[in-house]
Amino acid sequence: MTTRDRPQRADATRNRAALLAAAEAEFAERGLDASMADIARRADVAKGTVFRHFATKEELIAAIVGGHFQALTEVARALGDAPDAGAALVEFLTMAAGGQAHHDLSFLQTVTEGDSTVAALRDELHAEVEHLVARARDAGAVRHDLTGTDVWVLICAPVHATGFVRDPGPDLWRRYLAIIVDGLRPAGAQPLPGPAPTWP
Repeated sequence: MTTRDRPQRADATRNRAALLAAAEAEFAERGLDASMADIARRADVAKGTVFRHFATKEELIAAIVGGHFQALTEVARALGDAPDAGAALVEFLTMAAGGQAHHDLSFLQTVTEGDSTVAALRDELHAEVEHLVARARDAGAVRHDLTGTDVWVLICAPVHATGFVRDPGPDLWRRYLAIIVDGLRPAGAQPLPGPAPTWP
């Protein structure tokens, strides 16, 4: 790579990061109605720059969703060998919910159904969640019948719950996360009805 190429590549990296951040903000405000023009305007780049990085809006959405899966996978891996397995699982859930509280973009996942790259990243994250849950279960920190898929389903729950409250405070999700975490504990747990869901 030549000296001239390096600044160009740095500019492209900055533009991509700016576009992803702008897209997240636009989708959070406008939902799926957010346009590529809106995103370019927020990122302060030309519309053509958006299409140089992402050929379609669906490709941009896949990059956002896949990026969130990758970020959570890194968090889970970092906690995967923590001495206190129960605390590690709670920390993972806290960080996952905290990120969603800033921008709840879980609705974008429906657009990425069928995207093989996103599916692979999702499966990778699920495997790390399974590992965290298995360690917590073996340590007796969570109920014996809890599965990784159970926890996967609950990742979004604290933030979704606040959607039913008018004018929720910024930290209200922590209340519902605490309720969920208490439900994971073995003390006083009753057998769960029905079989656990299976992972696709």
